[in-house]
Amino acid sequence: MTMTAGLGFKLEHLDEALTARNPGLWFEVHAENYMVDGGPRLRALLALAGRFPISLHGVGLSLASVEPPSPDHLRRLRQLTDRVEPAAVSDHLAWQKWEGAHHSDFLPFPRTREALAITADNVMRVQDALGRTIMVENPSLYVDLPGHELDEAGFLAELAGRTGCGLLVDVNNIYVSAANLKCSAEARVDAIPAGIVGEIHLAGHRPDPDPDSDLLIDSHDAPVSDPVWQLYQRLIDRIGPRPTLIERDDDIPPFTQLMAERDRAHRLMAERAQLHV
Repeated sequence: MTMTAGLGFKLEHLDEALTARNPGLWFEVHAENYMVDGGPRLRALLALAGRFPISLHGVGLSLASVEPPSPDHLRRLRQLTDRVEPAAVSDHLAWQKWEGAHHSDFLPFPRTREALAITADNVMRVQDALGRTIMVENPSLYVDLPGHELDEAGFLAELAGRTGCGLLVDVNNIYVSAANLKCSAEARVDAIPAGIVGEIHLAGHRPDPDPDSDLLIDSHDAPVSDPVWQLYQRLIDRIGPRPTLIERDDDIPPFTQLMAERDRAHRLMAERAQLHV
């Protein structure tokens, strides 16, 4: 099956998902929710994998951490990939682990050559454990740390060159980061190296509820905004269509509403595909 636009899978949508007939449809799940030995959650995923391509999106590898990925985590992730045979596996360009603590947020770091070497080593550990390449996602940023030696696009390009990994471009993260760091979202999109992009994410955001803050929060609890759709069109106009996911992790609407966003991405991809023939 040719993958075009997909949805982040939610268990409450299982029956509707299994009967969907939209061309090119695929689903993505957070890998850690399914790294179990059995039970209804895993059975639902395996049923879905019997009908559609699946992408496993990790949230726990902490690829930019000085602490390497846990061998037990890698063992359980390998077990899941062997069961599901996913079309793709991905995680984030961020760190979460420090001295035995594991934070829920994707934390930033100075993009130095030393950090590049550490991240590349972690990516290689993951890829060696899984026996396959992975993709790395650009995170949402809320503060501009000092000490960068590489911009984000350059860091990711060199990471891909060292490890063979791909890039998962989250367009909403680019928009949120640009707004928070007071820089051009268009320039950040235009800097993305086309050759390493394997997947695209689209999601919603909201203003920080703190009245004294002007930050945007990558909340995943709202529809994709018009500016993010425009950035997405700008990106695929340049690089061509890539498998594109609609993400929604909170305030989950009906399946039909999510599918309407998914179908919008599918139509945009079809239009751009004609331009890149």
